[in-house]
Amino acid sequence: MREHILVCLSSAPSNERLVRCAAELAQYTGGMFTALYVQTPDAPLSAEQDRRRLDGNVRLAEAAGARLETVYGEDVAFQIAEYVRLNRVSRVVVGEGVPPRGLRGYLFRKPAVTERLSALLPEQQLYIVPERRNQTAAYAGAKRRRTRTPGLWDMLVCLAVMAAATLIGLGFSALGFSVSTVISVYLLGVLIAAVLVQNYMSGALVALLSVIVFNYFFTEPRYTLLAYGQDYPVTFVVMFLVSFVTCSLAERLKSTARQFSRTSYRTQVLFDTSQMLHRTETREQTFETTARQLEKLLDRSVRLIPAEKAPAQGDDATAEAAAWVLRSGRRAGAGTETFPDCGSSLFPVSLRDSVYGVAVIAGKKQPPDAFESSLILSILGECALTLENLKIGREKEEAAVRIQNEQFRSNLLRSISHDLRTPLTAISGNASNLLNGELAFDEGTRNKLYQDIYDDAVWLTNLVENLLSVSRIEEGRIQIHREVELLGDVIDEALRHVDRHSAEHTIAVRNEHELLLVKIDARLIVQVLINLVNNAVKYTPQGSAIQIVTEKQGHTARVSVIDDGPGVPEAEQERVFEMFYSGEKRSPDSRRGVGMGLALCRAIVQAHGGEITVRNRAPHGAVFAFTLPLSEVDLHE
Repeated sequence: MREHILVCLSSAPSNERLVRCAAELAQYTGGMFTALYVQTPDAPLSAEQDRRRLDGNVRLAEAAGARLETVYGEDVAFQIAEYVRLNRVSRVVVGEGVPPRGLRGYLFRKPAVTERLSALLPEQQLYIVPERRNQTAAYAGAKRRRTRTPGLWDMLVCLAVMAAATLIGLGFSALGFSVSTVISVYLLGVLIAAVLVQNYMSGALVALLSVIVFNYFFTEPRYTLLAYGQDYPVTFVVMFLVSFVTCSLAERLKSTARQFSRTSYRTQVLFDTSQMLHRTETREQTFETTARQLEKLLDRSVRLIPAEKAPAQGDDATAEAAAWVLRSGRRAGAGTETFPDCGSSLFPVSLRDSVYGVAVIAGKKQPPDAFESSLILSILGECALTLENLKIGREKEEAAVRIQNEQFRSNLLRSISHDLRTPLTAISGNASNLLNGELAFDEGTRNKLYQDIYDDAVWLTNLVENLLSVSRIEEGRIQIHREVELLGDVIDEALRHVDRHSAEHTIAVRNEHELLLVKIDARLIVQVLINLVNNAVKYTPQGSAIQIVTEKQGHTARVSVIDDGPGVPEAEQERVFEMFYSGEKRSPDSRRGVGMGLALCRAIVQAHGGEITVRNRAPHGAVFAFTLPLSEVDLHE
């Protein structure tokens, strides 16, 4: 199994050395390399110097080829252990840490992260890198001072709460309430202060002040810090401990609530982004959705520039930085060593070796921190995956179109080569007979040969016309010129051009309504009628009756071509309008069509907004019917 190396990121000065050691180990083993950052509730309160140092460590891990991951929690060791278990990490690289010195270090010492990891992961390979003691100790001391020094706002809140609790206590004391009631007032004040202040040391200060003020105002002798009662020292200690624990618990609940609120909001944004990107259908929608969600998440102005437009966008510095990001697939701009004066942070929209665009994130007071950068990369990765899927979808559609076109051409060649052989052979044979022995035939025979040549030539001409018409309609090159026409005149024109064999059949026209005005391209509808009538003539025996019936149905005119032939098998009714489908049935002259006449009829009718259908009639025969839009003409007298 491939090795998986994990290094833990932090803002400690020695973390850079830790990242380099883990990168060398990953390079030596050839395994996966992951850099994990555990965000704790006090992370947003970190100093500017710590944030810059953490960003530098993140960029170092990125440059070393690490995959960045962020988890959240107060217990750093537990979060690391859970990530190791869930992601099958084989080796973990952590810093040794420096224990606190002095009496506090022995009395209140917490287990180090390395000790906790050893207990939580007893079978895991841990690589503990020794720390530089002086540098790490100075960093830890500065961090403790920052987190434990109350600010001006906290001091004012503490004084205001103590003043209010004292006034209420004095009022209760004047009304004869017991000392325990006054103590509960101070405990309430401590709890209120713990909710309002920013760090738990301010709460501890409130706890100490509550004991001192209570002793000064409510114990004998009053208005001194002395106490005559023997039980008062115990009362003060218990009161201080209860107040201190209350402040600590309140601060922990606030930190947890803040972290949960941030995490919940960002998780919801990430989930919404994934759902919205899955619904996008174009590249423009994908870029627009991603930019909008990033702005919502970061509260910054965000521009997503497609790869083909990146060099021409923005000012010169931004355009140059965007071009570099496209070439390298790496981050640039503010907060990096590449184009640091650009004023914006630029991230690639990339997936594996493909870069689809550049995200330009406007800088506020500072560039995105390590946690925000991780979120940005996650969303941009989802965007790149969506763009990749859209690209694959387009390629599949283009491939399907190419396959369909190839199939169309092969079907066309096969049908023409197979079905044109009979008329061409007949034409060449009859022409050869006439050339070589015209005088040997009597006049009747010669006229029959001439007529056969003419019929086969007309059949080929109609075939070519149908083929050209179908091709133009399928490619969208045919232009339909709609005009108001009298449907009866269109039918009469079509009957003048039907097959000569129609004389052997009885063709009748029945108009349910005398005047039906339709808005059509008469030339194309004539071709539809010719094809339907010729089809009926071809597949019915001599002497059969063919009817053309017109009627009005709502806002459409319905035209039906009815014959009394054998009909169309039910299994073939769904396919008779498909291109190149001619079924197994042959015409009486043993010639089977190439299956384009009915396909052309459907294409023309649908282009007019109508519908064409086929059904069998009782006791025998077929009904081909299609609809056309009616038109009204205003008559002005």
